[in-house]
Amino acid sequence: MVPQIHFPKHNLSISRLVYGIWRLHEDKHGFGEDRIYEKINLCLELGIDTFDHADIYGDFENEEHFGKVLKKYPNLKNKIKIITKCGIQVPGAKYPTKHYNTSKEHLRYSVERSLRKLQVDSLDVLLIHRPDPLMDPTEMAEVFDSLALEGKVKHFGVSNFTPSQFRMVQSKCKRPLFTNQVEFHLYHTEPMFDGTFDQMIESGIHPMVWSPTAGGKVFSPKTETEIKTSQKLLEIAKRYGASVDQILYSWFLNHPAGLVPILGTNDLERIESAANCFSYPLKRVEWFSILEVARGKEVA
Repeated sequence: MVPQIHFPKHNLSISRLVYGIWRLHEDKHGFGEDRIYEKINLCLELGIDTFDHADIYGDFENEEHFGKVLKKYPNLKNKIKIITKCGIQVPGAKYPTKHYNTSKEHLRYSVERSLRKLQVDSLDVLLIHRPDPLMDPTEMAEVFDSLALEGKVKHFGVSNFTPSQFRMVQSKCKRPLFTNQVEFHLYHTEPMFDGTFDQMIESGIHPMVWSPTAGGKVFSPKTETEIKTSQKLLEIAKRYGASVDQILYSWFLNHPAGLVPILGTNDLERIESAANCFSYPLKRVEWFSILEVARGKEVA
């Protein structure tokens, strides 16, 4: 079973692995209500009760697909926690240029739309999807307060923010930000060295990490570094009688920041396999051996 991880400043616990809705519409078995219900049920059986959305996923349709299941099976609403993101505007008939919008009007509009599509009365967490060069943290804090007082959003956070951007937004908010959801995997380890994870530890906040398998490169390596990394993971996996993905997710669990990986697979077997990563704790030297081959150099 996947355990819970507690966010003490928010009095909220979420599952240590989160199921991501990013590729919901790409499922080879389809994305009808029965298929989505099957995945939600499997996640809950495994202890994964937290689902990561964004308004733009699936060309702005994945929230609605998920919401149809919640409408059909309303008993699920009390069993799950919903995180969603907003702030990205994609090019189309209305907007010729991709851009960010973190104005209070757009944030409120986005929340109302997500609530309507997801068929829920409130969101557990709302994240600003990308740092907006034009964002006004004071204005953002004001709309955060209003949405919280109205009971529409319980907690707020950010995604892909630098430490200084996170600090700027937090300085204007009455409530502590919930998390910073960032890209982190064996081929993108910058958050460990640029202050991102340091800041999370200092703040007592757990980072969420997206693309933990590097977009599947761990399973289908192409470059020399990727091949060597997969071989190292396989070597350790054989030692433990585990699978490559279980060793990979176990690698994330070693970090003291309490990383929360987001699963992006539509494969039921891979979801179940990932959930068993807690059975294979890595030794410190094994953790560094994986880091070394992925970075292509030993630590100084």
